[in-house]
Amino acid sequence: MSFDDSVAAAQEWANAADPTPTFPMLLDRELLLGELYGIYNVPTVIWIDEDDRIARPPVIAPGDDMFRDFTNIDSSVHHEQLRAWVRTGALPPPTGREQIMLPTDDEQLARLERRVGAHLCRTGQEQAAEAHFLRAAELAPMDWTIRRGTLPLRGDDPFGEKFFAFMGEWSEAGQPGYGSADPDAPS
Repeated sequence: MSFDDSVAAAQEWANAADPTPTFPMLLDRELLLGELYGIYNVPTVIWIDEDDRIARPPVIAPGDDMFRDFTNIDSSVHHEQLRAWVRTGALPPPTGREQIMLPTDDEQLARLERRVGAHLCRTGQEQAAEAHFLRAAELAPMDWTIRRGTLPLRGDDPFGEKFFAFMGEWSEAGQPGYGSADPDAPS
């Protein structure tokens, strides 16, 4: 699943994957599936069993080590946990940060503000959109899908200066939210 705003942006990541994915990719530009599953950061993984139950709530789990120096997360930890679950049904030991995070009223309002801003942006009303993006960030200041996810809509680099400023705020706030699949990664 991709939270990108365009097929081209999502396709760039799919094409860069090794091996190239052969399965369907969902483009969730409205973040609806993300909201339903409590996802507010990427890359996030949720394990859903064959009975459509959440076996493991959201955790940060990169598919590879492309950003390991940046995230300090070893992707092989999640890969081994997943293999063990498939082989034996055993879930990884709890880290204490597993949780399905139900949104607060402010976070729900922030998501609505983000959605209105995105619609305005897509219809050429960038100036009107900005007020909604700012309000969304004010209501949910540590929500990555709002803070980082609106950057491309606003014409900013999602890995640029504004992203790193947000990353600093998030770190200073104690990296709130669900943790990594790697229990040894800094939190």
